[in-house]
Amino acid sequence: MTFQIEKTFSQASERVKSVEFHPTQPWVLLSMHSGEVRILNFQTQEVVESFKTTDSPVRTAKFVPRKQWIVTGTDDGKIRVYDQDSRELVKEVQAHEDFIRSLCPHPTLPILLSAGDDKVVKIWDWDKDWECARVFRGHSHYVMQAALNPLDHQSFATASLDNAVKIWDIGSPVSVGSLDGHAKGVNCVTYLASSSAGEKKLYLLSGSDDFTVKVWDCDTNCCVRTLEGHTNNVSAVAVHPELPIFVSVSEDGTVIIWDATTFKPIETVNYGLDRVWAIGCRGGSNQ
Repeated sequence: MTFQIEKTFSQASERVKSVEFHPTQPWVLLSMHSGEVRILNFQTQEVVESFKTTDSPVRTAKFVPRKQWIVTGTDDGKIRVYDQDSRELVKEVQAHEDFIRSLCPHPTLPILLSAGDDKVVKIWDWDKDWECARVFRGHSHYVMQAALNPLDHQSFATASLDNAVKIWDIGSPVSVGSLDGHAKGVNCVTYLASSSAGEKKLYLLSGSDDFTVKVWDCDTNCCVRTLEGHTNNVSAVAVHPELPIFVSVSEDGTVIIWDATTFKPIETVNYGLDRVWAIGCRGGSNQ
């Protein structure tokens, strides 16, 4: 494999806090420290839309394609829902008492998971006028990310600066498992479904301020590999939906591409990005 920059967007702006590819359109959704949300067309290299949501930083933004929505989470603790086409505000919810770090739309149910600096995760039911359906407590520090299990949509994982990764069931407010092993706070978590000899194996990947990525066996909740290579905080990890790779990024400015079967590094690249906070992989391509 060869990894190189295909397109670069350079604009005067504050920090980019999250990136996400649209599943069908040639768009990348950006949330900005300035309070803006931007949609870029990566084929034409044009800004499709840029709009201000708040004066607070937007730390996370997600497409909800089946509703034609964009949802944002901001430092004022609010979830805002926008019409994807008109950019009109559909709903605003005072969701958390502190910064919102992560939003995770459910792929089939009418719910959204949110995680924040108030140390809790919440479920919001948009079919019930965005009622808070459940609150998950158990972390003792900021909850940085929530990720749904791709093989069991009733289960999800969270990463926290309390050094732990926790496993939860949507139907219960009590954690069903805690993965402890990082020496410092955990910034990110994502699932990796790996196929070997016709069998699917599920792992969790977590990135930490201890500069490592850990690989956890979801059957045993045991750490099976600790991946080293970054020299600063690991801020995000993403699994490519088709290629047998995953990618970690760090505040050291590097991007490491890992083999999803052997867990060995394929390549380390530095695009001169300064601190890297977010990464996205586009399905149906090698982007």
